[in-house]
Amino acid sequence: MEIKVKEAAELFGGEIFGNDNATFSSVARIDEAHAGDLTFLYLPHYEKYFDSTKASVIIVKPDFKRSREDLTYIVTEKPNEAVQEIVIKYFAPKIKFKGIDSTAQIDPSAKIGENVTLGKNVVVSENCEIGDNTIILHNTVLMENVKIGKDCLIYPNVTIREECILGDRVIIHPGTVIGSDGFGFTPDEEGIYRKVPQIGRVEIGNDVELGSNVSVDRAAIGATRIGDGVKIDNLVQVGHNVQIGEHTVMSGQSGVSGSTKIGKHSIIAGQVGIAGHLELTDGVIIGAQSGVSKSLTKPGKYFGYPAKEWGQSLRLESHIRSLPEYSKKIKELEKRILELEEKLNKVK
Repeated sequence: MEIKVKEAAELFGGEIFGNDNATFSSVARIDEAHAGDLTFLYLPHYEKYFDSTKASVIIVKPDFKRSREDLTYIVTEKPNEAVQEIVIKYFAPKIKFKGIDSTAQIDPSAKIGENVTLGKNVVVSENCEIGDNTIILHNTVLMENVKIGKDCLIYPNVTIREECILGDRVIIHPGTVIGSDGFGFTPDEEGIYRKVPQIGRVEIGNDVELGSNVSVDRAAIGATRIGDGVKIDNLVQVGHNVQIGEHTVMSGQSGVSGSTKIGKHSIIAGQVGIAGHLELTDGVIIGAQSGVSKSLTKPGKYFGYPAKEWGQSLRLESHIRSLPEYSKKIKELEKRILELEEKLNKVK
């Protein structure tokens, strides 16, 4: 597919310098691009690749020095957003499979909306509801009383257990499980753990996206809730009765223990662990590999284990790194003190 630079630039109002009749057929990183590729440059760190890139077209900011005459430039204030628009328009993956496959098993009591796609071996159990234009791909299982909204995309090998509810425009990637049992066990008098029945559900809002191999546990009682616009990366664990506020994002390998509430517009970086029964206010940012052991009542950045306010954590980290130097100085001071004490004793 040959894409005209003029058409691409019109998507975001970009200004063309160079060959305005140029075309490109794919998008690539600046350090990996070849002839016929479009690339972009918006972080100073990648400017070192500018002289060697083999791309044909490059998107840059207005203040960038356009020193190569063999390139066609598209100039815009936000090259990264411009590339996103181009990718969405021309390169976003499209689901080729349409319709309901003959191997799909649909219970007669299920309600299927218009223009729904069900792939091979999809199971739709009793009293399920699926909204218009939703796509559910191969080997996905919906257990009893599941409700899925409109315009959703559920990739292969997803399991959605009984009673769970999904809003509109939800995207779920392969291997994810919605509504698995919460980790509920209590020891008896002999120290043997007995299972506590998990009789709640999961409620997912609109415009939510869950990565691959995410586990969202059903509530013990009531609902585990994921708010509108939440984005969750691969390999994330959401415990039973957790509440995640609107437009919060969570990166890979993070985990939230049961009954914790996370506010709106928060950012949870990779490998963050959050203990149970806590409350995190709106607008919290938690740095990678942090451990949150107590509630966070003020918006802002937190980091470390246990997680502390960003500035305090960095100061402590600086002192920890200086411990060998501190130790050396302390030993020198102790030696000097001993010498002074010996001199004072001789004077006496």
